[in-house]
Amino acid sequence: MRKKWSLFSVFNYLFLALFAFGTLYPFVYILAYSLSDGVEATKSTIYFWPKSFTLENYRQIFQDATFLAAYQITILRTIIGTILHVFLCALFAYALTKKSLPGRTFFSIFIFVPMLFSGGMIPTFILYRQLGLIDSFWVYVIPFLYNFFNIIIMRTFFQQLPDSLEESAKMDGCGDFRIFVRIILPLSVPVLATIGLFIGVFHWNDWFTGTYFVTNKDLLPVQTLLNELLTQSQALANAARNASQTGSSAGLQTTAATTPESLRMATLMVATVPILCVYPFLQKYFVKGVMIGSVKG
Repeated sequence: MRKKWSLFSVFNYLFLALFAFGTLYPFVYILAYSLSDGVEATKSTIYFWPKSFTLENYRQIFQDATFLAAYQITILRTIIGTILHVFLCALFAYALTKKSLPGRTFFSIFIFVPMLFSGGMIPTFILYRQLGLIDSFWVYVIPFLYNFFNIIIMRTFFQQLPDSLEESAKMDGCGDFRIFVRIILPLSVPVLATIGLFIGVFHWNDWFTGTYFVTNKDLLPVQTLLNELLTQSQALANAARNASQTGSSAGLQTTAATTPESLRMATLMVATVPILCVYPFLQKYFVKGVMIGSVKG
């Protein structure tokens, strides 16, 4: 039987198609530009397809030691920061589910208040300096180990697990920490994956910390490096007009086939695609983890 299309269905599908096109087209444009000869790209407009297809832009950025070091810092901080954040927040949340915990209300308020009030940039910088975090890799990890919102989501999720599981484990001689590692964590994959996605995306995209708290160029993450490239567009454009000058203050050298703009596009693709590829593997846990961790009962 042939399906009848209503006016609403036609409008709905048309709207969704236009919305999807508007969402995906910037990525298509950036990809096409990054695969184009830089000089040719400046002479004509790119819409969907590269102009004079080349991989020279990607070859340039992957041969640059500064970019590779920044990429390594980004990967390390994302992996280490995500694992520590998820584990410690889960541990904190599990402790808060215990009504017998001494000072349970105090600890909840203690971690809740900083979410509402901030000391500001200068007190934060002074605190980081006193802790020895300035120009340290751990400035990307330690300040972001806990998040009240994520802890509450995990706590609500843990409270929905049957108490009989813990009671049975305790009868077998398991302590609280062993119960947490062997029982609670394996049963909490949806919420752990959801929180891991939240904090992982944050670590990957964070450029602010590297800009204001790190001066050592060897410790800059790739997003901070990309931010420098984007904010210096005018200077890079002027440098591109002068064949005797370099095309990037961040160390990326231009050639006859590359321009500062094409190098920025390639850098943007390399900095964006990896974290986008992670989402499909966690998407099946995403909605379930948020809903179960946010609604009690």
